[in-house]
Amino acid sequence: MITVTQALDHLFALAAPLPVETVPLTKAAGRVLARPVTARRDQPPFSASAMDGYAVPEAAAGQSFTVIGESAAGQRFDAPVGPGQAVRIFTGAPVPEGANRIVIQEDVTRDGDRITLHDDLDENPYIRPAGTDFRVGQTVNAPKRLTAQDVALLAAMNIAEVPVTRRPRVALISTGNELVMPGDTPGPDQIIASNTFGLHALLRALGAEARILPIARDTSASLIHGFSLVEDADLVITIGGASVGDHDLVAQVAEDLGMDRAFHTVAMRPGKPLMSGRLNDAMMIGLPGNPVSAMVCGHVFVAPVIRAMLGLGAAPAPRLTARLAAPLTANGPREHYMRAELSEDGITALARQDSSLLSVLGRANALLVRPVGDAARAVGETVAYLPL
Repeated sequence: MITVTQALDHLFALAAPLPVETVPLTKAAGRVLARPVTARRDQPPFSASAMDGYAVPEAAAGQSFTVIGESAAGQRFDAPVGPGQAVRIFTGAPVPEGANRIVIQEDVTRDGDRITLHDDLDENPYIRPAGTDFRVGQTVNAPKRLTAQDVALLAAMNIAEVPVTRRPRVALISTGNELVMPGDTPGPDQIIASNTFGLHALLRALGAEARILPIARDTSASLIHGFSLVEDADLVITIGGASVGDHDLVAQVAEDLGMDRAFHTVAMRPGKPLMSGRLNDAMMIGLPGNPVSAMVCGHVFVAPVIRAMLGLGAAPAPRLTARLAAPLTANGPREHYMRAELSEDGITALARQDSSLLSVLGRANALLVRPVGDAARAVGETVAYLPL
């Protein structure tokens, strides 16, 4: 067995970086920016009014001005403003040449084309200088996952298309005679293939294109057929059949098909029977069949691999810390990822840690990480966890 850290190192060595493609800005949200992009214009491109009011050269209490025109958003007043003159102006409109101040309309009394400033003037000039937000050449750095705010910024920079990392294509193969798909009628000895759908949801949330292939039965012929359907996948994930029982055929069949195995078992719980390697042009990860084991391995191993493929760096899932709200007994020889609840009182490991209990995983919002040989812990001690 190898450690979790060693397993991740092997996985990162197998995770080939994916190519770059260009997508329109309307499809950029959630994608990973692959190369820096630069602004193609200043924002604002002109000095703009921050309020509705009047643009004047200067302002003093009681001063009067003649209104000579209007500047609106998208239609500027295209002439200078001289002494004793004012231009009616609206928020976002270009400030006319010669104007150094916007007097807000609440501080003005207007009579025809004459305005008089009130005694208690707001001293704010209310002018947004050209380029105060960003200027031509300012860079949005990569790599980064683009948010809605990023997309708005890129649009303002006049960037219509962006270079992004291609989404990883992932093929999911559940294995086992005991499995049926959700919605089917299981036989008396069968169960539903649940973890496949949980992993599919996790992969999509991470930015991958995931597809679920037909269930492979516990025969070499069925597994060979399943592997023949992976097509252009960058990553093949099998679920179940990765252990060493008489019906656990995934490792042998994959090796018969040419898989170069990197490792087989990991010193962790849940999730010991974990396998990885490279099968032809695809990376392969064989996950354990227990539902919780598969999902925990998804967070600990698969998620970092997808982020590495997207160019976001080869790093373990980020760990946070919290104070224990309930004591823990000593841990054994495997790193333990305990289903836990995080609250204002701290973090508490849930009572039942069996790797088949999806209802317990459903209650959890964290995986409390216990190092190998970790001593008993008391309430108030600090522990590491992975957020779910």
